[in-house]
Amino acid sequence: MPVVSLTFDRLKKFIPSASLDDVIEMLPYAALDIEGIEDRVIRVEYNPNRPDFSSDYGIIRALRGLLEIELGTPKFKSAGKSGLSVLVEKQVGPIRPYLLALVARDGALDNETIKQLVAMQEDLHNGVGRRRRKVSIGLHNLDSIRFPVTYKAVRGAYSFVPLGDSTSKSIRQILDQSETGKEYGSILENFDKYPIIVDSAGQTLSLPPIINGQATRVDQKTRNLFVEVTAIDKKAAENILAIIAITLKDAGFKISTVSVRSGGKKIETPQMKSTDIVVDIGYINSVLDLKLDSKKIIKCLRKSRLDARAKGDKIICKIPPYRTDISHPIDIAEEVAIGYGIYNLDPTFPVAIGAGQKNLFSKYFAGIRETLSGLGILESLSFSLTSSEAQYESFGRNSEQALSVDGSKSAEHRILRDSLIPSLLQSLSRNVHEEYPQRLFEIGKTFHKNKAIIERWHVGVVIAHGEAGYTEIKSSMQALLSFCFGKDAKTAGNPSPFFIHGRSANIFVGDKVVGSIGEILPLALENLKLRVPVAAFEINLTELLGLE
Repeated sequence: MPVVSLTFDRLKKFIPSASLDDVIEMLPYAALDIEGIEDRVIRVEYNPNRPDFSSDYGIIRALRGLLEIELGTPKFKSAGKSGLSVLVEKQVGPIRPYLLALVARDGALDNETIKQLVAMQEDLHNGVGRRRRKVSIGLHNLDSIRFPVTYKAVRGAYSFVPLGDSTSKSIRQILDQSETGKEYGSILENFDKYPIIVDSAGQTLSLPPIINGQATRVDQKTRNLFVEVTAIDKKAAENILAIIAITLKDAGFKISTVSVRSGGKKIETPQMKSTDIVVDIGYINSVLDLKLDSKKIIKCLRKSRLDARAKGDKIICKIPPYRTDISHPIDIAEEVAIGYGIYNLDPTFPVAIGAGQKNLFSKYFAGIRETLSGLGILESLSFSLTSSEAQYESFGRNSEQALSVDGSKSAEHRILRDSLIPSLLQSLSRNVHEEYPQRLFEIGKTFHKNKAIIERWHVGVVIAHGEAGYTEIKSSMQALLSFCFGKDAKTAGNPSPFFIHGRSANIFVGDKVVGSIGEILPLALENLKLRVPVAAFEINLTELLGLE
């Protein structure tokens, strides 16, 4: 879990009307765990689903609401358009297509503020940014930059002075020799060009997502900032920029928009417009087992730093763009509970009293795990929600029957998977630098559309190495069915969208088709940047165990 440090001095500065004891007592009720208190510093853990808590500014913002010092959504008044622009050239499209930016002026950066901003940057990189692969952030001294700025692609021989260095180095040298290059260089390894941000004077601001340039270094003398966010997911970039904007506003900066031109279109960023979620009052009360009227619910939401209004028997809640954790009415109910005070909720015993026991299905899963682990196959865990690209486009599959969710905050988590094989291949694609052979399995739910949505338990196995093929994966499949179920399996050739034609088959137990097996399509290997052959099988455990 990520950790944020809260100093006593800054707490007293931003929450002067409350005692430190009151603040410390309130922290757990803001969904924060106190890791320790030492040398006038409180270290608190926050849930990664609250990236706005990645600095003490975000935590203090929440505490000021719960302590009723300031209610409702913080007022964010933009200083207007900065008049500064960024041009995004089309060559960066295949590499890292999106850049958003803002300008923050007339602020002051003391040592602790810089620490908080750097810590926030790294937490956002690791969380929402998926270790910089999805989104990365660059903080720059605005006064060192000559606009307009250009975001373009260059060859590996291009050189500049990287942050913390005094001599110019080529991009290849930075990727091969620097600490950040070694850690994050794999993000760019499959491209023959690299994204850079340069100003009109030829200064290099950044090689995203690896390192900034020394020319725009930020220090305690910096009063004006230029912040850029590059990404492969535009929505995630917008969310992160909104978090940065509200944080810098709380730090005393005046925020202005930057004009970003890309593909003939121009937008002003950041865009701080709120969205509405409508919730029934009855729904909130049923979830919390309370009897709150609209006035009380609105007061609770305002303590959670959200604006809301009543319309009939419904509550219309405004969600600021930096509250990326809120996407569903159940989230509104949670915010009401936090504003109401978890300590005010009366605990009750369950209506039914009984002793729990292990589900029969779980016993089968334990046996499957033991068998596959004994065969030298490692277990992988992934989300049931995935992307259309990973589940369908990578294999050339038709996505017309895809089950998608409403209100998803990310394109990566929009589709309910109908197979485990794409998830396992994604795991392989994130581990191309690890030693081969690689053998993975997963037990998980898949989702299928019939007259209704059907959930099924599947087990999938993939084997990846230079000689991976049908014979090896079939022996693993037969061993699993024999050891765990005492069943003999037969295979009969059958085409599959996942496998090479002529190298795929259905798996039969008796006269039932319980799965499929084969060698993964070259198209999928190429799309997922896998360098070795992969063989796989997937078995429908629900069908095999007769539980459908």
